[in-house]
Amino acid sequence: MKRIGLFLGCNIPLRRPDIEYSMRYVLNELGVEIVELDGATCCPAFGTMPSIDLVGWCAGSAWNMAIAEEKGVDMITGCGSCYGSLNEARYHMEKHPEIKEKVNEILGKVGKKYKGVVKIWNFYNYIYEEIGIEEVKKKVKYPLNDIICGTHVGCHNLWPSKAYSTNDDNVFKPTRIKEICEAVGGKAPWYSTILDCCGMGALGSLAKEKSWALWRRKVNKMIEEINPELFVTGCSSCLLRYDNDQALMKKEGLIDFEIPAVHIAQLLALVMGAEPEKAVGLAEVPIDGIITKIKGGK
Repeated sequence: MKRIGLFLGCNIPLRRPDIEYSMRYVLNELGVEIVELDGATCCPAFGTMPSIDLVGWCAGSAWNMAIAEEKGVDMITGCGSCYGSLNEARYHMEKHPEIKEKVNEILGKVGKKYKGVVKIWNFYNYIYEEIGIEEVKKKVKYPLNDIICGTHVGCHNLWPSKAYSTNDDNVFKPTRIKEICEAVGGKAPWYSTILDCCGMGALGSLAKEKSWALWRRKVNKMIEEINPELFVTGCSSCLLRYDNDQALMKKEGLIDFEIPAVHIAQLLALVMGAEPEKAVGLAEVPIDGIITKIKGGK
């Protein structure tokens, strides 16, 4: 049986624990043993420690990775920011062994050591590479019935690609989430703004209107070109923009559409038979119509 350490980060348990439920449900359905990373903390995310203290940032990341190393497992996360930050810290310590040495001096004070042998996966890359699409197909109970998916991978799932040990073959034309959506019965056409940022992150915190404008530009073009019925993202932070912030924009009259959004783990949980109330119960944009269609309704 495959084993993997589940790294939740901050946003998933704080704001979208339905993603955690979905990841656990899907991994269990696929026969993967989840190992709890007790004591794990913030990744730490971009815009915080990486901006002011490289050693402190690497020490925080190394703490998390050391927990996984002690348990003899790699790590999986549903958050693109966590995926990026952990991988970049690992890469940075590989390129700068003097920082790794300082990090281990810090960790040594609490009886830990970072070896540098752990691999960090995001959810969809793990499913794609370690499980395989054919195995996923075997677990589908409710196919998507040709639902048109507007896929959004998330910036930190793709770049900086040289720091990542697993990624799309072509990070400028990512296909893995598209292939997963299609494997479970959906359609996921290419559209011209697929690589554009959703505006989440530091910009969303410091200049909300500008970040929302970025998202609207991206999505309006997507709607014009492929008219999606469902947004599907590979990142929990991006989901907050596509679902929670979309609902706010609709309320404020900034958009005239309502398109439900899910994390790729939630999508797989739904098609594998998870209870919608648990898998997508915190969605703010109404999603009942999509659930009905998945389960064979009109």
